[in-house]
Amino acid sequence: MRTTALIMLVVIGAYVLNFVLTAAGVSRALQDLLQNLGLGAVGTLLVIVLIYIVLGFFIETLSLMVATIPIVVPVIVQLGYDPLWFGILMILLVEMALITPPVGLNLYVVQAARKAGSFTDVMIGAAPYAVAMLVMAGLLILFPAIALFLPSNL
Repeated sequence: MRTTALIMLVVIGAYVLNFVLTAAGVSRALQDLLQNLGLGAVGTLLVIVLIYIVLGFFIETLSLMVATIPIVVPVIVQLGYDPLWFGILMILLVEMALITPPVGLNLYVVQAARKAGSFTDVMIGAAPYAVAMLVMAGLLILFPAIALFLPSNL
């Protein structure tokens, strides 16, 4: 019950943050900034991916999604990308945040289960998985059909 209450507190806090950002015009300003980078669709997408990677280092995953989706998705749709495809890419990037320090929650779970050894060993052990997720993100960007094959055939 305590964990559920804490998760709901995070969701409520992110909702309030989104409301304040929208009311202050920050969300619109960030959308305009992303749209006016002049990098084209692929360049803007790569900037968004980089933003998710950097924010994943410091923000818990649920908060990251709740705080960024209202800002990023309209930009992605306007650039002509499929929202379902972007959702899959975003989940991959958010899941990568779970194994990247310093906030990577899965790293702390593994360290607690080990009960011995250094936290550095856990980070080194997770590095190949983070690289694999980056490779998968690259493949999803190059070949969107990977994510859209099943939904398009249903």
